[in-house]
Amino acid sequence: MTAPVTPTRVLVLNSGSSSLKYQLLDMREATRLAVGLVERIGEATSRLVHTPLEGGGTQQRERTGPIADHDAALKAVSEELAQDGLGLDSPELAAIGHRVVHGGLKFSAPTVITEEVLAEVERLVPVAPLHNPANVTGIRTSRALRPDLPQVAVFDTAFHTTMPEAAARYAIDIETADAHRIRRYGFHGTSHAYVSRATAALLGKDPSEVNVIVLHLGNGASASAVAGGRCVETSMGLTPLEGLVMGTRSGDIDPAVTFHLERVAGMSTDEIDALLNKKSGLVGLCGDNDMREIRRRIDEGDERARLAFDIYVHRLKKYIGAYYAVLGRVDAVAFTAGVGENAAPVREAAVAGLEELGLAVDTELNAVRSGEARLISPEYARVAVAVVPTDEELEIARQTFELVK
Repeated sequence: MTAPVTPTRVLVLNSGSSSLKYQLLDMREATRLAVGLVERIGEATSRLVHTPLEGGGTQQRERTGPIADHDAALKAVSEELAQDGLGLDSPELAAIGHRVVHGGLKFSAPTVITEEVLAEVERLVPVAPLHNPANVTGIRTSRALRPDLPQVAVFDTAFHTTMPEAAARYAIDIETADAHRIRRYGFHGTSHAYVSRATAALLGKDPSEVNVIVLHLGNGASASAVAGGRCVETSMGLTPLEGLVMGTRSGDIDPAVTFHLERVAGMSTDEIDALLNKKSGLVGLCGDNDMREIRRRIDEGDERARLAFDIYVHRLKKYIGAYYAVLGRVDAVAFTAGVGENAAPVREAAVAGLEELGLAVDTELNAVRSGEARLISPEYARVAVAVVPTDEELEIARQTFELVK
């Protein structure tokens, strides 16, 4: 008699407005079985890239041609997985985990998706207009394809719901703020959760014993102060625009700049929105948002690239100092995401001059390129400086599996 199959696989979906990223993981050993991306959904030039990883394989398969919508995209993904014996009809599939950007205050933990949950995510569209609609589309599509399977929403904002009111509130009229859900929510929460826990493991300690400043530096960038495993402050706010200098976003700015641009430059709200979100940050300062290109230009003596780099690092350093004050004691500063993991000059510059706070990097250790979590601070440093590759998909899969198993 055949033994019953124990479902241990989780499919992680990250739905964008015209894209669908996915990973299939087996949670027995947290191993990846397949990864892929569908892009340009709804266009004649749609593209699906699928890579099966089970058994050590890395041979990509690619298909191009029109993929009309997310329903067609997920069916195409299902077909690719089925070719590898990993189809969505497999009894080994335990759940589907969805990245959802904004969960407001209602969702502080991974949540099994129901119609009521979906309705609340849709109610949050005004504060996440670029992300939540796409997330809802992906959820509805996958629920239609596998209505019998548990589906879980893992919210980018959830990790930050532990912030005290003093950190989460803006100093505006409280009735107006409450009426329109205006407060600081924070984003990149799955990354901050994963990296803060992985940093504690790197130090050989339990997360409850460690205070960490996490610097998630990608095209979007955010910082968090994590005390004993709980977020107590983060740099992004009502939207992902607040905080650090980013690839195309301004980060912190005097709110009156928007009024000034409207009155003096005659810009509309939509034009100002586009300026601050898509034409600012590094790209606004020097025309490039790729840190590798900026460093190449600096080496050639480009002053605009140098200025952009200096502004980027200055803001980073301000946040490190501020979060040090918020935490009172810091055990580690962890760099993660594309820039944080790969740009040694950013890491070195961000902590330069902070020796009195116990921060320093070892030049040789900092120069090493590796996909592993590692310390780059000298042994004498009071505060560890770490590079910790983030793994948001694994974090989503872990939270999903813990909830449904």
